[in-house]
Amino acid sequence: MLRFAVRRLFSLLVSLGVASVAIFLLVEMVPGDPATFMLGTGAQPETLAALRQQLGLDQSLPWRYAHWLGGVLTGDLGHSFTYKTPVTAMIVDRMRVSLPLAGLALALAVVIALPVGMFAASRRGRPGDGVVMGLTQIGIALPNFWFAMLLVLLFAVRLRWLPAGGFGGWDDPVAALRALALPAIALALPQAAILARVLRSALIETLDQDYIRTARAKGLSRGQTLRRHALRNALIPVLTILGMQFSFLMAGAIIIENVFYLPGLGRMIFQAITQRDLIVVQSAVLVLVAAVILVTFLVDLAYALVDPRLRRA
Repeated sequence: MLRFAVRRLFSLLVSLGVASVAIFLLVEMVPGDPATFMLGTGAQPETLAALRQQLGLDQSLPWRYAHWLGGVLTGDLGHSFTYKTPVTAMIVDRMRVSLPLAGLALALAVVIALPVGMFAASRRGRPGDGVVMGLTQIGIALPNFWFAMLLVLLFAVRLRWLPAGGFGGWDDPVAALRALALPAIALALPQAAILARVLRSALIETLDQDYIRTARAKGLSRGQTLRRHALRNALIPVLTILGMQFSFLMAGAIIIENVFYLPGLGRMIFQAITQRDLIVVQSAVLVLVAAVILVTFLVDLAYALVDPRLRRA
C-alpha cells in the first residue's frame, strides 16, 4: 500500500508541474492589458510603462513564470493587481465559503443518490425503476441556475424559510448554514441524479455475478445481498464520479455563487477575469487544480482499499 501511495504521489507532483505551466500560458493568452484596465484607456504611455514595470509585466514569460512558481513554492501567491492585497489571503478567505458549500453539496448528493440508486437497482425493469430513472434524467437535464432561481422563488420569496442570497460569515454558524442551504441543494440535485444512475448501473452489473447468486442461494434476501455484497464492489465507479463531482462543485460553482451572491472562490475568479487581474486568476485556478488532483489521489487510495488488486497496477 505504501509503494502504491508513493507512486501516485509522484504522479500527482508531475501533474501539478504540467498544470502550472499550462495555467500560466493560458492566462497569459487572455486578451487585454492589466495596466490599461487599471489606469483606463486615456492613461499616458509613460504612466502605463511605469505600472507595467511595477507589476513585472515588462519581464519575459520565462522570468515571470519562474518568479510566480518560486512564490507558489514558498506559499506566496503574489499580490492582486486590483486590490493590492495578498492573493493567498484572498483565496483563504473565499475558501471559507466555497469549501463548505462544495462539501455540503457533495454530502447531500451522496445521501440522496445512495438509497435512490439502490432502490432502482433492486427493482430493475419494474415501474419503480422507470419512475426513478425518469426523475434522474430530468435532474440531469435541468440547468442548475434555473433550478436555483426556482428554489429562491419557492423557499425564499414565497415560504420565507431561507435567505435568497448573501453570506454574513461564520460568526453565526446557523445563519451561515441557512445561507448555504439553497445553493447546496441547487448544486447537489443534478450531481445526485448522475450518481444514482451510475450506482444503479454498477449494482445491476454486480448483481449478475455468480457470487451474488451464491449469496442468494444461502438464504440472503435481495436487500441483504445488495447491502452486504453488491454495494462494496459497485463503489469503484461511484468513487470515480465522486472525484469528478468534487472538481465540478469547486470550480463549476461560479454560476451558483453569482446567483446567490456568495463571496466564494468561483465568484472571485469571475471578477478577476473581468478585471484582468491575471495573478489572482492563475493562482486561484492553480489552487483549484491542486485540490482536484489531491482529491483524485485520495480517490485512488480509496480504490486500493476497496479492491487490493489495484495496488499492483
